[in-house]
Amino acid sequence: MDFTVAPVTIAHPAAVVLALLMLRAEKIGSITRSIATAFEPASEHGKRGMDELHEQTVNLLSFQQLPKGVFDSQVAFNLLDRYGEHSLPSLESVESRIQRHFHSLVGDRLTVPSLMLLQAPIFHGHAFSLYIEVDQSAQIEELTAALSGEHVDVLQGQEESPSNVNAAGQEQIQVFARHDSQNAKGFWIWAASDNLRIAALTAAECAESMIAARPRGTVQ
Repeated sequence: MDFTVAPVTIAHPAAVVLALLMLRAEKIGSITRSIATAFEPASEHGKRGMDELHEQTVNLLSFQQLPKGVFDSQVAFNLLDRYGEHSLPSLESVESRIQRHFHSLVGDRLTVPSLMLLQAPIFHGHAFSLYIEVDQSAQIEELTAALSGEHVDVLQGQEESPSNVNAAGQEQIQVFARHDSQNAKGFWIWAASDNLRIAALTAAECAESMIAARPRGTVQ
């Protein structure tokens, strides 16, 4: 009996969201261009990251010195494209990991999107601004229909906009889509998701898919 088990890496939750949305969007036409900006929450650094953001917020309002043990920079009331030099992992390395995981998820079906990862002054939940161009003109109704389905909640114009606050605790990715004003083949997708929920669901689905391969019988 072969007991060799290959190591498994759970995909970064941002890669999971981008892959799911782009694979569905491809139903309206081949994606010829994609650009994404992802907003990283402090919870991606665990409790230490959330505690530091909280302490920075409180200290700023009381004119006290800011703790910088995690981010080595001011995160509260700020947007960052990089951390301080003593912070690990760097935003650039996380950005690269998201792109690697995206490619692992979709293979050659899609080109990895151009990506900028920004650290946002938020405790929990990812937010995404995703621009895609397809190879033919399409209606926004076609895109919203393509995006709709399991794990995705497409919000309409009269509903509250997707946000990391509204997505907290939800398994669904909240999405709003609109046409680009200058390009009939271009679309903007604004999305928000609970990063911890997405990571947990991904881990659970990986575990379920591996059950069939688990060793059976008695170990001698």
